[in-house]
Amino acid sequence: MPTPLIEVKNLTKTYKNAIAVNGISFSIPAGICFGLLGPNGAGKTTTIEIIEGILQATSGEILYKGRPRDASFQEDVGIQLQHTALFSFLTVRETLATFQKLYRQSADLDNILALCNLGEIGHQYNDRISGGQRQRLLLALALINDPQLLFLDEPSTGMDPQARRNLWDIVHHIKSEGRTIVLTTHYMEEAEYLCDDIAIMDHGSIMDRGTLSDLLQRHCNENSGQPYCEPNLENVFLRLTGRQLRD
Repeated sequence: MPTPLIEVKNLTKTYKNAIAVNGISFSIPAGICFGLLGPNGAGKTTTIEIIEGILQATSGEILYKGRPRDASFQEDVGIQLQHTALFSFLTVRETLATFQKLYRQSADLDNILALCNLGEIGHQYNDRISGGQRQRLLLALALINDPQLLFLDEPSTGMDPQARRNLWDIVHHIKSEGRTIVLTTHYMEEAEYLCDDIAIMDHGSIMDRGTLSDLLQRHCNENSGQPYCEPNLENVFLRLTGRQLRD
């Protein structure tokens, strides 16, 4: 079998007496969109930030291309965070050019502007663009170093349906180039549309994992031993994580 691009082994993260991530293990092959889903507080963002190198794990191991991550890992990955502060006195193009200089290898600036549908607003200042344009700019920043591994943490939050669909088309194009994408989202339709492989977390553990077809077969099939439900990812999610309100 090919070596996974990312392999997580017995990953744990604790805060005083709270367990945020509880000994989880999984691997991600190259060239797919992997979705990590879960309610608020499930541990998914903590897991992603440990893999990215933003947080330190309490215990466990993370391998990249079969080896422990080193300094070169940061050159290979692109990260779109939920919240990123942008300089209001820079234009969209100037922002991308500034970040481009932080890397030894970078993508062509005009190609990135075109891919993320930012060409027409390249001259606009960051505090003058819409929410959807801002999200596309954050995606462009994650692509500026021409990464092979891309982390997207709730990339379409706050977007209207048209802007969200446009973002999905961009992500599909990125995946078609052979890149690997790790996605977190609260939009089940988004995960259905984009993800080749889905893991659902709750209480720091992975409740189930598989393709959309696998998950529907196990949890929304009339032979599953559970009451019938309409076969969609939202119902799988609710069966695995419950229906109680999470703040």
